[in-house]
Amino acid sequence: MAVTTFNFKRVYVWEKPVRLFHWITAFSTTILVITGLIIADPPAINANVEATNSFWFGYVRAIHFITAYILIANLIFRIYWAFAGNQFANWRNFIPYTKKGVANIIHVLKVDIFLMKDKEQKLHNISIGHNYLAAFSYFIMTLFFILQVMTGLALIADTSTWFLPHMFKWVSTMFNGDITTRYIHHVLTWLFIAFVVVHVYLVLFHDYVEARGEASSMISGFKFIRSERVKEKEADIIDKAKKQMWEGVEEKDKKKK
Repeated sequence: MAVTTFNFKRVYVWEKPVRLFHWITAFSTTILVITGLIIADPPAINANVEATNSFWFGYVRAIHFITAYILIANLIFRIYWAFAGNQFANWRNFIPYTKKGVANIIHVLKVDIFLMKDKEQKLHNISIGHNYLAAFSYFIMTLFFILQVMTGLALIADTSTWFLPHMFKWVSTMFNGDITTRYIHHVLTWLFIAFVVVHVYLVLFHDYVEARGEASSMISGFKFIRSERVKEKEADIIDKAKKQMWEGVEEKDKKKK
C-alpha cells in the first residue's frame, strides 16, 4: 500500500503578542466563568449561612470585575495588533470577504464538523495561520464579548463610582431593565463555555490529523507547514516586491520626462 508523504518546514506563525493575548484570554475567561457562576447563584445565600463577618463574596465580585477589565484591555491590544502584527495576525484573516474564504469555511465544516473524508487533501493546504472558519468564529465571539462587556458594565453602573460603567447605563434601558440584561449576560457565559469546548476539540483534532504542531504552536509560535506552501508564500512576497520596485522605477521615469 502506497503512502503519500510530504516535506514539512518549521515556520514562525504566532508572534509573542498573539500568544500572550491567547493565554491571557484563556485564563481570564476561566476565572470569569467560575466567579460569574458563583455570583449568579451564591452558595452562602442558598445555604442560609450567616455572612455578616465574611467578605468572601465581595472578593469574588472584585476578582470578577478586575479580570473583566484585564480582558477588555487585552482585547483592545489585540485589535491594535490586528494592524501592527504579521500577516497571520492581520484583521483581514478574520472576515471571509472572498469566494476563497467562503469555500474554505464550507470545506472546514465538512471535514471538521461533519467528519467527511478529505479526498482532495485540502486540509493541509487550508492555511498557515487560522483557517477561515476558525478566524471568522473568533470575530463573531469578539462581537459577543463586546455585548458581554456592555451588559456587565450596565449591571454594575448603579453601584459603581467609576465613570466607565456609567457610560453603559443605557444598555439596561434598551433591554427594559436589569432582569433581561442579566439574563443576556448569563446566556452569553454559557455560549463562551460551549465555544471553549469546541475550540479545544478542534485544536486537538487538527493536531492529530495534520500533525503540524497546532497545539504547541501557541506556546512556541512555530507550526510545521508543507514546504511547497511556504515556497508559494515566499514567491508571492518576492513577486510583490518586484512589482513595487518596477512601479517605483516607472514613476521616477515619468517624473524625469
